[in-house]
Amino acid sequence: MKSLLAIKGPLLAALFLSLTTLAAEHQPPHVALCESCHGPGGNSITPNTPSIAAQPLTFLENQMVYFREGLRPAPVMQAILKPIKDEDLVALAKYFSAQKAKVVAAGPVDKAKMARGAELAQERHCGQCHMPKYQGQGQMARLAGQREDYLYQSMVEYRDGKRSADTTMTEVLLGLKDEDVRALAHFMARSE
Repeated sequence: MKSLLAIKGPLLAALFLSLTTLAAEHQPPHVALCESCHGPGGNSITPNTPSIAAQPLTFLENQMVYFREGLRPAPVMQAILKPIKDEDLVALAKYFSAQKAKVVAAGPVDKAKMARGAELAQERHCGQCHMPKYQGQGQMARLAGQREDYLYQSMVEYRDGKRSADTTMTEVLLGLKDEDVRALAHFMARSE
């Protein structure tokens, strides 16, 4: 019996290594490149870089095409995606949309900001397009659990007309003070 137990440890380790290698081999090309900025499984650990895990499939496909074709200005993303073929973009979108999103909130919960953010989300009808739990749908981004710094930066850009491709978001955020945008970002970043 002892010899069987002694063998089990190395066998289990080898089996785990084989399964890990097999899983990596079944990932679409370029996953590691995406994860170098967007984090393991697409959950960003890099300031001002969005998490892409669990984003809606259509949203991811569209954003990558927009970046690649220069329709959404971002020189780094355009350079990375320019050589990637359509079928590889679709495979990447499928892979990251299927990943589990992990809330990456920076700092403790501020109850006043949470309450104000929830109030603003209700007033501004954020759940109408992004769904009631802000998980996104179709071409609408998942906001729940997104990096707070990224949400704040993006909403300020929409509000100030620097992301002019989406006039709806500009209208929704128009007139919000910075502290309200911070409260909205704080709330969304901690929603699950």
